[in-house]
Amino acid sequence: MVGPGDATAAEQRAAEAVGELLARAPAVLVCGGLGGVMAAACRGAASAGGLTIGLLFGTDRATANEWVRVAIPTGLGELRNGLVVRAADAVVAVGGAYGTLSEVALALKTGVPVVGIDSWAIDGVEAVKSPEEAAARALELAGQRSARAGT
Repeated sequence: MVGPGDATAAEQRAAEAVGELLARAPAVLVCGGLGGVMAAACRGAASAGGLTIGLLFGTDRATANEWVRVAIPTGLGELRNGLVVRAADAVVAVGGAYGTLSEVALALKTGVPVVGIDSWAIDGVEAVKSPEEAAARALELAGQRSARAGT
């Protein structure tokens, strides 16, 4: 899950719903581990008993939002965005700040499918209208990617 740390209320509601739906699948939620979309997605996943992993910007585990179950401090700053993408079988982008744009670009460059809710309108980003559609499509694309990889 990727999206702005300074998310709107609507973006947070969408991210929370996607997080919950993914956890019920069950899928592991990987994000940057901080606030905004990341916290909302983790809150949703945690409410459904899901596993949440935060790949943190800095070196202090305590900076993770309260719903991150596994906090991994990277000390890499924005470069941790590449780790978030590489750990994902599919990316759901909710909203879009520049950090989100970098994650979307890295995902598309490396062949990780991207589903977006009110996110960047870029070739390769599959725009959807609802959290339900985002979660279902991300799970489908992740499954297709795993099948191609033989995992």
